Amino acid sequence: MRVGLFTDTYFPQVSGVATSIRTLKEELESAGHEVYIFTTTERDVKRYEDPTIIRLPSVPFISFTDRRVVYRGLISAYKIAKAYELDIIHTQTEFSLGILGKLVAKALKIPVVHTYHTQYEDYVGYIAKGKLIKPSMVKYVMRGYLNDLDGVICPSRIVYNILDGYEVKIPKRIIPTGIPVEKYRREDITKEQIAELRQHLGIAPDETMLLSLSRVSYEKNIQAILKCLPKVLAENSKVKLVIVGDGPYLDDLKDQVQQFGIEDAVIFTGMVSHDQVAVYYKACDFFISASTSETQGLTYIEALASGRPIIAQSNPYLDDVVTDRMFGTLYQREEDLADAIIDAIIETPELTADAYEEKLYEISAERFGKSVYAFYLDVLITEENRNSHKLSLTVRKNADKPRVLRLARGAVTMPKQAVSLTGKASKKVVRAPKKMISSIRDFLD
Repeated sequence: MRVGLFTDTYFPQVSGVATSIRTLKEELESAGHEVYIFTTTERDVKRYEDPTIIRLPSVPFISFTDRRVVYRGLISAYKIAKAYELDIIHTQTEFSLGILGKLVAKALKIPVVHTYHTQYEDYVGYIAKGKLIKPSMVKYVMRGYLNDLDGVICPSRIVYNILDGYEVKIPKRIIPTGIPVEKYRREDITKEQIAELRQHLGIAPDETMLLSLSRVSYEKNIQAILKCLPKVLAENSKVKLVIVGDGPYLDDLKDQVQQFGIEDAVIFTGMVSHDQVAVYYKACDFFISASTSETQGLTYIEALASGRPIIAQSNPYLDDVVTDRMFGTLYQREEDLADAIIDAIIETPELTADAYEEKLYEISAERFGKSVYAFYLDVLITEENRNSHKLSLTVRKNADKPRVLRLARGAVTMPKQAVSLTGKASKKVVRAPKKMISSIRDFLD
């Protein structure tokens, strides 16, 4: 199968959406499919270094200058998508490249599906200080984008319920984003490394380390953890909170730490290197988040893959993930957070090997990739059935076999071991001729 992913956000931009897209690309490619990402240009990234990543001219977005939007490239994107003979387009944004992906799919007469990543009601305040788009308008904007698509992937029951509330009528399927679990299982990380990090952070062996790891912004609600910490410390003085990350709300949080008088219990690390993230997970006793804006939250399952329980506010997604007390403690209301922390420290049972292995597969990238591919096939089968009703019996008898049969046969006859990938490039990139790269440059220039 040949898939086009259209997204405003991709590496080197760091976000949960970018991570989800890269994970999907890698899993589909490892199964023998071809995946092409249509995304924005980046200042420090060469436009033609990877023929499977097509970067279209873009500018910084108004209110999120670290995010970009495409301002031209429809014709070139169409020509490239046609040259690559895409079978399906999968949009990952409702804005510039999402709209462009819909137009390309319409021109090519191929299906287009979408993943709904963001609960926009929590973010409209960033756009023109909330004066341009009101939360009540989101429903109509999103419904307008989605209702003429062939299907939508919901990363959680939260998203499914949101889209039901928006009265989105197209087929919806819940497919949680998986992660490459071995990157967090990390049996190579030694007890000595963990002890060294805790010592570096100033956390004693008998102290409980709570880890917050996210972009430091208001909607992540780290302030709720700080607010409840004095109550926690009154019950258990051997608790330390480590806040990993950077963002626009960092200085406010540091001020709050001083106001609450909890300087000795809170450690700010700033950003940490990607290869150190797994060590931080392993070093903590609990991963903690008070965010209510997540439609999924990859950090939750990263912590579980690291073998660490979580403390978080209950929602439909986490209710499906935290299926046993050994995986974490969920609280119902923000005012219950302090008690949840105290109870979790006392009552969380040890994680069993069998439960851990079962959870690893449940949250794995492998399962994620297979589930998305199955959804693609269902959409293509529906399209073929719809098109077949438009053909006369004679035409159908003499027509070539439907594309979906070719795709299904390809899945059955696929070699057991996919091509060895270099730098996470697809099979086509590994053997990509210079002519292909030149043709992309010709389209874009």
